[in-house]
Amino acid sequence: MTSHRPTTSVAATEDRRTSTAVVQLVARVDEVDPVELVPLYDAIDPETLDSICDPDSGFRSLSFRYAGWLVAVDARENGIEIELAEPASPDGATVDVPDAESSL
Repeated sequence: MTSHRPTTSVAATEDRRTSTAVVQLVARVDEVDPVELVPLYDAIDPETLDSICDPDSGFRSLSFRYAGWLVAVDARENGIEIELAEPASPDGATVDVPDAESSL
């Protein structure tokens, strides 16, 4: 694993819950089995994440930290997009990002 990880994104689909998509994306990027990751509920309640990330409900965006990543969940025309980025400041230092932010 390098110190400068790329920004990566994936779309959640009707057959894949947002919480599942987050875990699978982090596991794929970190090249580990999803069961090796810390539980998602250590960062955010998966059921709440799934229930609020519905574009039809007026959901717009949510961000939180999970497994060393800044996870951004955004509503798009075609569904939900999940993007991973390493939280960093302009000088390259790690930024202390609040555990969860949302915009409904």
